[in-house]
Amino acid sequence: MKCLICTRQTFGFGHMDTRYRPSDLRSVPRNWVFCSRRCQAAFHALYGSWKDKDPELEEVFMIDPTEMELAAMRACLRPFGEAAAEIGFDKPLGHYSEAEALAVVNAIVTAWTEAMVATHEQALSAPVRPVGRTA
Repeated sequence: MKCLICTRQTFGFGHMDTRYRPSDLRSVPRNWVFCSRRCQAAFHALYGSWKDKDPELEEVFMIDPTEMELAAMRACLRPFGEAAAEIGFDKPLGHYSEAEALAVVNAIVTAWTEAMVATHEQALSAPVRPVGRTA
């Protein structure tokens, strides 16, 4: 399965949907899984604010890329160019060796993942200090 935040392979981190009772099969969505504690924490922070705003909102599956995904794609251009420059721009893509192709794929996937995680972390709200407490 893929991480809901960055689309990497998951490693046992999940989420329980608290809109439903634990006995309800919908309380453990199969696709709400994560590769790391970092991605899980980013989702939990966003989920908490989302749940408070509209608890009856059902999950929507999107086909077209979002603005965030398009921004992540644009963030992949520089690492892709750097990887291709190391190989040589005069070499056609069909003539790349497996190692060269994997270097390009790794540069793109790493940039995509870092951009998506950074965007999710920026979306988190700042911590709020308790009322009546200073410093």
